[in-house]
Amino acid sequence: MEWAWYGMGLMEDDSGDAAESLLPYDQWMEDSLRYVVVRALNHAATEGLPGKHHFYITFRTDYPGVVIPARLLEKYPHEMTIVLQHQFRDLVADERTRILGVTLSFGGVSATLTVPLDAVSAFADPSIQYGLRFTVKMPEQPTPAPVVEPPEPAPDSTPQVVSLDAFRKRRE
Repeated sequence: MEWAWYGMGLMEDDSGDAAESLLPYDQWMEDSLRYVVVRALNHAATEGLPGKHHFYITFRTDYPGVVIPARLLEKYPHEMTIVLQHQFRDLVADERTRILGVTLSFGGVSATLTVPLDAVSAFADPSIQYGLRFTVKMPEQPTPAPVVEPPEPAPDSTPQVVSLDAFRKRRE
């Protein structure tokens, strides 16, 4: 049997059918490519962007952990693309926490953005026609526990002693 590689590593078995992997190679490949983004951003943070290089970063604004000003979230409720070219500062890409951070200007007003690496759906450097697309898997939101009203307290079954004095008319 001869092995043949196709695209991201799909192989065919003897019958010509695509073999199904029990290992998450696609996810591992995507995770590795996300670190290409981290390395590019770290390079830009420490060395600046050389020549005509600039980055387009597209991310899900509704992804848990994304922190952007409310005015931007209102304008971009699901997805947003930022451009890192001439005017950006405080750029960080932390490999350990998997968080990207940058301060940009929107309409002359500075805004700091915090973006989990897993929220990034695309990265491009148009100056060399280089781009990556990523699958963003939205984490499942925990189902809130149903609100359960506490049960009515059971009537006290202990016999009560009632004084009849409270019901008698008083004579003066």
